[in-house]
Amino acid sequence: MAVPIANLPKRTADSRDRSMHAVAWKRRNPKKSMTYAASLHGVKVSTIRKHFPSALKKVKGRLQVAEKDRYSATLYVPDSNGNPIPVHTRSSKDRKALSRYLHDVGRYLGGERNALAPWRGKTIAGVELVTSANVIVLLEPALSDFSLYRATNSRA
Repeated sequence: MAVPIANLPKRTADSRDRSMHAVAWKRRNPKKSMTYAASLHGVKVSTIRKHFPSALKKVKGRLQVAEKDRYSATLYVPDSNGNPIPVHTRSSKDRKALSRYLHDVGRYLGGERNALAPWRGKTIAGVELVTSANVIVLLEPALSDFSLYRATNSRA
């Protein structure tokens, strides 16, 4: 019987988060070894295998990461008041899109006025993304402390 992610003990939830980060890092750096990705994130390869068995595959004797996955994770994006709101994702595609959105918010605040254009009217996993220039500028002080993974899968 599977244990819901929200009910995992803190230590297990933390190792799952570190494992997910290692898998994501490996996707972005396919030439690096899985062992290196695991050590960068403070987790063992066996722990990654335990949490994400279908995300790993062996190719020519080396562990590779599948291009996409369907694992659940709760990430956080700012609402129109700058408060973190949970986004319950069900795929690596959604997690990657949320990361790109926050990156584009940073680019917008850095002076690129067109950075948020692709996100206007978009939702990810049922959550509407904030793209209003006035709101983003007002949120800038709160966004400087904001992190997509600040409270990932925690019971905050």
